[in-house]
Amino acid sequence: MRDEARRLTPRFTARAADHDREGAFPEADFADLREAGFFGLMVPARLGGAGAGFAEYAEVAYELARGNGATALIFNMHAAVTGALSGVSDELAEALGLPREALEARDEHLKAAAGGSWYAVAMSERGVGSRLSRMATTYQPVDGGYRITGAKTFCSGAGHADAYLIAARSAADPTQVSQFLVPAGDGLTVEPTWDALGMRATASHDLHIDVTVPASALLGGMEGLALAVAQMAPHWMVASYAAVYVGVARAAVDAAIEHVKARGLDALPAVRARIGRADAAVAAAHLTVREAARRVDEAPGDPDTNRWVWRAKLLAGTTAADVAASMLEAAGTSAMRRGHPLERLYRDARAGSLQPATSDVCADWLGVDALGGDPDADGVAPRW
Repeated sequence: MRDEARRLTPRFTARAADHDREGAFPEADFADLREAGFFGLMVPARLGGAGAGFAEYAEVAYELARGNGATALIFNMHAAVTGALSGVSDELAEALGLPREALEARDEHLKAAAGGSWYAVAMSERGVGSRLSRMATTYQPVDGGYRITGAKTFCSGAGHADAYLIAARSAADPTQVSQFLVPAGDGLTVEPTWDALGMRATASHDLHIDVTVPASALLGGMEGLALAVAQMAPHWMVASYAAVYVGVARAAVDAAIEHVKARGLDALPAVRARIGRADAAVAAAHLTVREAARRVDEAPGDPDTNRWVWRAKLLAGTTAADVAASMLEAAGTSAMRRGHPLERLYRDARAGSLQPATSDVCADWLGVDALGGDPDADGVAPRW
């Protein structure tokens, strides 16, 4: 699948400027992803997928992002849903006491992905970001299922996905946060609000929710699992973004090399030094992401694994922003023009530090942990 991603990358690169300029969802890219079977990347082989682990996902995301960071970022959301579902093994389900019906629903969701369906994530809300414990979207039991009401923002791929992972708090007990996989259709309304500095082609519009779903839509089949999962195994909510932004950073180095060689700037020592430092920084961040991903596959949720998860997101976000800025300076003012690859990559890279968990939150988490505290509980505001 990594080789297939490398094959698709030039296509994504050729379309990226138009998608960015128009702020349009990259439909052709997603048609390519569907045809090549990428929506089943994280689905177990027994259900028709490729059976990839987190490390394999990270390599694929890195390659896709070298073509178009926005496409890779939307795909990341789908991979997070399918990867998290695939991570619930029968043994883990038994230990958690999940009902049999929940496992049957899990398999149906994964089979659909292997067949070409793709899922978006509707988690963030205005004013609270991705903090699950502060969201205003609620759910309540009704005959045969649940009614969910609220509104989400930053929903990448809004209006194009086959289903949406929606996080909501119990109306009866706000301490209970659950997640539902809701099919596209009546009750979900997209408000076209996305007009951002970077990652413009993600189509991350607002999603308004007033929908009734069957009991099978509740992921895990039990209420209140979302917060516990986010703290115990944060890799899909934190480190999955990291591979994307390291790919964007590498694309910025590649674009700068092409630009300076075409203009004869590669003879300047200062330009060569900037590219050398950028190359080393991206390589270091990529190694950190790979180490975090390897540990996730071997020991998900382990305290040391989680430290690497937060390190990966911090380094990826800051490295992408720093490298893209330096490459723009190395290329000179001509690269600032709208439509130049480095201008777009600079804006896309800037989003990395802001993507949850933000670089400041990651650094604080790591600092509290290094000082012997509980990084998930200590502080004036909850992480999630």
